[in-house]
Amino acid sequence: MTGKVVSRHDIQGQSRFIAFLDECGDHSMERIDRDFPLFVLAVVIVERNSYVEEIVPRLNHFKLNYWDHEGINLHSRDIRKAEGPFSILQNPERRKRFLTELTTLMEELPYTLFVGIHKQRHRERYKDHARNPYKLALTFAFERISHFLKQRDEKHLPVIAEARGKNEDRDLEAAFYKLLAEGTYFIGPERFARFCCPLLFENKKKNICGIQLADLCAYPSARHILRPEQTNSAFEVIEEHIYDGGNVKGWKVFP
Repeated sequence: MTGKVVSRHDIQGQSRFIAFLDECGDHSMERIDRDFPLFVLAVVIVERNSYVEEIVPRLNHFKLNYWDHEGINLHSRDIRKAEGPFSILQNPERRKRFLTELTTLMEELPYTLFVGIHKQRHRERYKDHARNPYKLALTFAFERISHFLKQRDEKHLPVIAEARGKNEDRDLEAAFYKLLAEGTYFIGPERFARFCCPLLFENKKKNICGIQLADLCAYPSARHILRPEQTNSAFEVIEEHIYDGGNVKGWKVFP
């Protein structure tokens, strides 16, 4: 990888793994919510065959237990607030059953999670030298993902992100390819050059299961970072999926 944008057609349908990413919180350093001073980037990696044969069918089967079609986006905020199509969860018994079944899915589905960042502490410590949380989170995640790929002797990893808007997508794309081209403090560009990682943006309306899986991992992770002393059963489930490469872990909270 030399910073050149790789066409999605280069490895379309060929990679063993696929990565999906989603975020939780605002990555702006100018405005920080006192109640939620976090930006978390969750990256979920799935094996393509498992995605086709297990993840997509099981998530769609789950949806069809509650709605008349599978075109419902499992969005953690709407689930928590019982809004939109999730207004059905205002019924306590149905909500309990829904959350129990969703928890079982998150526990059993085959995926590997990479997570991290606490931006309030970052700004307080580094002040004017504080870096953009999105760029930092990408750095931390892909340092670890490079280890994941190297351990499996894999070079191809398409990365799927939810489209946020023309400017936001352009900024993320620029930061992503700059990271791969220049490397990081710990990992030089020569290692990233071995990988082919096209970044693809897809509209939420496409109802992509992998992005929804990343979304369902992001909020519990953020809650755990913010209030680690509180009981967080959702995090306890997804914690088992966080990458463990021996001396390299997929979990990174900074600073």
